[in-house]
Amino acid sequence: MYKVFEMYGDYEPWWFLDGWETDVTRVTEFEDYYEALSFYKRRWLDLSEDNPQYESRSDLMTAFWNPTDQRWCEECDEFLQQYHSVFLLENGAQIPKEKWRPAYSKHKGAPRHPVCRVGG
Repeated sequence: MYKVFEMYGDYEPWWFLDGWETDVTRVTEFEDYYEALSFYKRRWLDLSEDNPQYESRSDLMTAFWNPTDQRWCEECDEFLQQYHSVFLLENGAQIPKEKWRPAYSKHKGAPRHPVCRVGG
């Protein structure tokens, strides 16, 4: 089973921080890898039109962002970059290396990673 996830939140999808599922905005399921890959590619192109910067990986996980899309974090007294992400998982895990797509390994821009001072 393949699933293409879309997220919107404070961090890139490859971190899989606790509670990442709450940032999921859409999940689309596929039985066939190539159908899932085709859908991922369409969403990748759609998101790239609206978000000028991105970090894309060959393991089919991409974070897109617009530098002006930030939210204020009261707890850490900092603006946090917001990311629109799309990624493909196989059976709930990162796809196996033999299915990686090197052509997707690229980036445009550098994400802003503020240091959260919560608890510090």
